[in-house]
Amino acid sequence: MNSGVRRYRPDYGVILSETEAVGAGVFTKNECKAAPVQYCMGLLPSKHVRAIVTNSGQANAATGQEGRDKNWRMALSVSKTIGCLPHQVLTASTGVIGKQLEIEKLEEAGSELVEKATDHAELFALAILTTDLVPKTITTEVELSGGKVRITGICKGSGMIHPNMATMLGYLLTDVELSTDVAQDLVRKAADVSFNMISVDGDSSTNDCVFLLANGASGVALKDDADYGKFRDALFDLSKLLAQSIARDGEGASKLIEVQVNGCHDLDLARKAARGVTVSPLVKSAIHGEDPNWGRILARLGAEGVPASSLDQMQLTIQDHVLFKNGAPVEFDKTNVRSSLRADTIQIVIDLNSGRENATAWGCDLSKRYVEINTDYN
Repeated sequence: MNSGVRRYRPDYGVILSETEAVGAGVFTKNECKAAPVQYCMGLLPSKHVRAIVTNSGQANAATGQEGRDKNWRMALSVSKTIGCLPHQVLTASTGVIGKQLEIEKLEEAGSELVEKATDHAELFALAILTTDLVPKTITTEVELSGGKVRITGICKGSGMIHPNMATMLGYLLTDVELSTDVAQDLVRKAADVSFNMISVDGDSSTNDCVFLLANGASGVALKDDADYGKFRDALFDLSKLLAQSIARDGEGASKLIEVQVNGCHDLDLARKAARGVTVSPLVKSAIHGEDPNWGRILARLGAEGVPASSLDQMQLTIQDHVLFKNGAPVEFDKTNVRSSLRADTIQIVIDLNSGRENATAWGCDLSKRYVEINTDYN
């Protein structure tokens, strides 16, 4: 709904659970954490979550004690309408850093927000947009031994995306039965293979968070390892699709960049190397200009700590064209490669041939439009 904080667009949304839900979350590693992040970190994991309320337009970051007090008032106003305790309401904010919440408008809108809540995830997704071009929601179903469960994912993010758990907000909602320990472990692992592997501009936000809510409404639990594996894989796949949608919707972006690092001797290095390539301004601008400049990729890999021995036996492929192999460049038809870079999804595959660990990261190209958007944003 529109609370009046933003003139003409939705700016206030709530996710409600009819019963108490298990809640878990992962949050930004940025030391300048917004008030809602501080608040939720103190509450999760929990067995008693009833709602997540989110405002857009004002980040409530770098706002001091006043900002923390207003965040509490936002939770309180929603809890009164639901009929629960304030600490059962989680909060999130996105928008301009340093601006205090217009809390009176949000408080006034609180009861209407709850009373008009629907089961349409896209309406909530619209309410949390900032510079995003499109709302981002996905729903999937998983058949377990005890029956069918659903997972719905909602996220926002377009700029200031370089998560480390990013402004990136993610909501993973399911009707399966989970314990707090399992929920916290799953959301952390899901973020590690998805949201933590995307980058738009290399900046980590003050407000980044990913929530997992499981209210058990299906009556279906994870009875054995097979159930756990099916649910985990579905959650991870959905999280990866959400993460890709954020990277594809990056500010000013025209191309999604997928970087696979295969055959590394160390998983952390594989992840670091893959993300390093996606965040490199030189690589991003080359992709935007449809320039197969493999040297920039090679240089970034070295800067991320990939050893020379691995580079000497590496194969580098862009859009199925091998450009570098075994420590030396490969002759290629530049016209054909340039033509392949006109696609809206660009795949870079780096085979290090030095181990068994693999990682995939996603980013986007860097255009003049990115500068224009961030010059005008206020």
